[in-house]
Amino acid sequence: MKTPAVILHTNAPDEAVAIVAETHPDLSLHGCDSYAALPGLIAETGAEVIFSVRFQGGPGYPAAAALSPPVKWLSVGGSGVDHLGSWDSGAVTVTNAAGVAADMMAEYALGCALQFTLDLGRYRRDQAARIWDPAAKVEPLEGKTCLILGLGKTGQAVARRMKAMGLHVLGVRARPKAAESCDEVHGMEALPNLWPRADLLVVCVPLLPSTRGIVGAQAFAAMKPSAILIDVSRGGVIDEAPLLDALQTGRIRGAARDVFAEEPLPKDSPFWAQDNLILTPHSSAVYDGWAAKSVRMFAENLSRYRRGAPLFNVVDPARGY
Repeated sequence: MKTPAVILHTNAPDEAVAIVAETHPDLSLHGCDSYAALPGLIAETGAEVIFSVRFQGGPGYPAAAALSPPVKWLSVGGSGVDHLGSWDSGAVTVTNAAGVAADMMAEYALGCALQFTLDLGRYRRDQAARIWDPAAKVEPLEGKTCLILGLGKTGQAVARRMKAMGLHVLGVRARPKAAESCDEVHGMEALPNLWPRADLLVVCVPLLPSTRGIVGAQAFAAMKPSAILIDVSRGGVIDEAPLLDALQTGRIRGAARDVFAEEPLPKDSPFWAQDNLILTPHSSAVYDGWAAKSVRMFAENLSRYRRGAPLFNVVDPARGY
């Protein structure tokens, strides 16, 4: 049984260390709560395993140290790995926590869709103005078409909820194959024919060279004026200039975005002022207990690592997931 030194790199390392110690009491566990301190701690401890959360955003993340000897395995506490850049999979294995927040993000997507179809913002404004308008109408989701871009664990969780609500579900993935709760699954090359079909577009893909700006001017020009966009992917997947234009001109009905190219979103960003945009601060995956769940997922994988078994959620650096 391997006994590697392990670093828990999070904003709450004491809690992470305590969780891992429950199942690995014999290991040398070290907590770290800053980007700046991680390289020195790796050198000091000779840690070959790191569990790391991008808790201070992408800029400044010490990827070079986290992906270099003596590190042999870097376990990312979230699903996205775009902050790491490239790495040699023969020298270091990278895993992620895909699925740890999939259900929560799917609930976020469904909730945002209902915000628009039930027009809850209007009812809230009417309430504040003490307006009783019995002519106001709600709109069903049932019978609409939902296009899900990306069918990883989050995309599949979205598909289950949308199918349960009676929508026709279209899925898009790099390597198309049948997926539960999807009526159709297509490859990325089919997108030009799929944009016009979508009443609801949910974007769940990771940020890769192949997905950067994939939802852009051509997509918005082809979409229905009644279409709703929900983005729980990564900043950069959606081309923000044509999206802003589509929102301002009514080219699409509205959008909900949890991610932006620059985070925190600058105070002078025009997105703040869009009434047809639901804007959240990269929080669709943040719920009570998610961090502990991610650490427990790591601890389970650590058991596999120690006995030489294959790890789960291994990320292919060429594919980015």
